[in-house]
Amino acid sequence: MADKSPLFQRRTAGVLLHPTSLPCSETCWGENNKKAFGTLGKDAYYFIDLVAQAGLTIWQMLPTGPTQADMSPYQSISAHAGNPDLISLDSLFEKGWITAGDMQSVGEKSLSHARQQGAISFHKYIESEAGASTRQLFQNFCSQQNYWLDDFALFSALRTEFNGSSWNTWPWDLRKRNSKALEKIRTQLKAAIDTVLFEQFAFFSQWQALKQYANEKGVSLFGDMPIFVGHDSADVWAQQHYFQLDEEGNPLTVAGVPPDYFSETGQHWGNPHYAWEVMAADGFQWWLARLRTQLQLFDLIRIDHFRGFEAYWEIPGKSHDARLGKWVKAPGEAFLQACFEAYPGLPLVAENLGVITDEVEALRNQFELPGMLVLQFAFDGNTSNPHLPHNHTRNDVIYTGTHDNDTTVGWFATLSDANRQQVKQYCFNSADEMPWLLIEAALASVGRMAIIPMQDFLELDGGHRMNMPGTTDKNWVWTFSWDQVDPTLAERIRQLLTTYNRLS
Repeated sequence: MADKSPLFQRRTAGVLLHPTSLPCSETCWGENNKKAFGTLGKDAYYFIDLVAQAGLTIWQMLPTGPTQADMSPYQSISAHAGNPDLISLDSLFEKGWITAGDMQSVGEKSLSHARQQGAISFHKYIESEAGASTRQLFQNFCSQQNYWLDDFALFSALRTEFNGSSWNTWPWDLRKRNSKALEKIRTQLKAAIDTVLFEQFAFFSQWQALKQYANEKGVSLFGDMPIFVGHDSADVWAQQHYFQLDEEGNPLTVAGVPPDYFSETGQHWGNPHYAWEVMAADGFQWWLARLRTQLQLFDLIRIDHFRGFEAYWEIPGKSHDARLGKWVKAPGEAFLQACFEAYPGLPLVAENLGVITDEVEALRNQFELPGMLVLQFAFDGNTSNPHLPHNHTRNDVIYTGTHDNDTTVGWFATLSDANRQQVKQYCFNSADEMPWLLIEAALASVGRMAIIPMQDFLELDGGHRMNMPGTTDKNWVWTFSWDQVDPTLAERIRQLLTTYNRLS
């Protein structure tokens, strides 16, 4: 059995907000730039202050890896690296790592160009007398993280060199990682590799400072780990034997889900499936390394699509029809046993939403993993619905909605009059308006942890949702502004947490 994390020993509450959704007051963007997303700079610290003032003790977010053009945090090019777009240039400038000229190039060219210029300034700085202590920190970082960093830096440089094309289209000797070819290209692409090393050092330095600040304020960071990794990622290229690939590097089988109430044709995700027997043979070392990085970043980790550890939907690699897949058993018990042996008390939460079988729940319960319940899914007229508060258990994490849901105000507006009446009746015919009616129901739940999306605390409508599954337009781009935060918000939350014994 898993040792219980201290975070589940008492009643707590938190907020769901991805760092990109923070306001951005970075100098380099100027005051009126609408393209700016949140960073690990001062707005992140202000947010932690607000969270702590409200008495909340959990900040949950989405995966923080580098994203591709669609900005989805769930299709990253690395299972370990941080998203360089989250780096605060202001903070780097204040430390003397980059110059004012580097920051100006954001407006003139682009954020990535500014980081390239910043990398040159940084490497000059650490060679100076003033930068000696930073040079030591940088060298220590590169040494401690070399289990993923060297491959990721080279992968990123190669990706740029080949204009963003997938690794399985690169020249054969690079695709197959011929050691002489890799040695030669490392020398040729040194400047690009140095930029990536600088970016990751900057990200991890800023992250650790922010995490320390949050922890000192009594706030724990709650991360999110997708079960699968993207095919075009450093992880698949660097360790191809752990994935079901053909000789050319193409996926033999890919992930997805069969038809369900979300989609009549199922979902085709395209991630290559793991060669689980190869992973099991070495004690799941690839996964243990992945968890090692996540535990440096987070106090608590959600595993997305947990049901895939019991059985996964396997679609033929050349097919684009999810309906042609089949269920294949996964070594979930052996995998989780290895994880908990390596990291006793591993603080995991299982994402068990959707169509979940008894076998999946048995695996989750065997390791005492908290699951997720979403109040927006509760009111379908079935009194046995597990999402209804009277069916909750202490080992559940309760949400009004998640990043994939509409905001609570938006959701309630789409319900029929009869449905709205049903919700009101269930909530004791309360006169409270949405979203506070559902927020209070979540906080009142017997579930030990309750998480509320920031949009609900801000009473925002459906125009402010983070993601609409199955669409590619306008997702992942929502940000809030400080003028949307009512001056009485923290006190209002704090009073509710007091009422429902969720104040630390």
